Amino acid sequence: MPHSTAAVPIARALIRTALSDIDAPADSDTAELLTAELVANAVEHTLGGEPIELVVELLPTGCQVEVHDRDPAPPGDLSRPEPGCEVDPWQEHGRGLLLIRTLSSACGHRTTEHGKAVWFTLPAIPAQPGPSPGS
Repeated sequence: MPHSTAAVPIARALIRTALSDIDAPADSDTAELLTAELVANAVEHTLGGEPIELVVELLPTGCQVEVHDRDPAPPGDLSRPEPGCEVDPWQEHGRGLLLIRTLSSACGHRTTEHGKAVWFTLPAIPAQPGPSPGS
């Protein structure tokens, strides 16, 4: 994807399409939101015009999404928020990683050959029973 803000809606569309192709997908709205946050962070916090890579792994238990960029520096804090930890309601930045930590079932980062990958996982949503015949 391009190293520009244009990558964010592209990434949202890609994750939505990928999740629509499986029987027990993860929550598409949450996946789109968290993917958009990771891509926006990659665009904002990495230098250069190198493309950003989106990797979506569809699992029987949900999905794992990775965003790869060329900057080896680790992202901000991906640890779980402490109970009672307050976020400044007037702060305009810094909520993306908080959303990822809070809404994903797991998240982290790893160094790659060309930079880093930041990832999150979401569990599959259990299938809802359809209406019974004659209802």
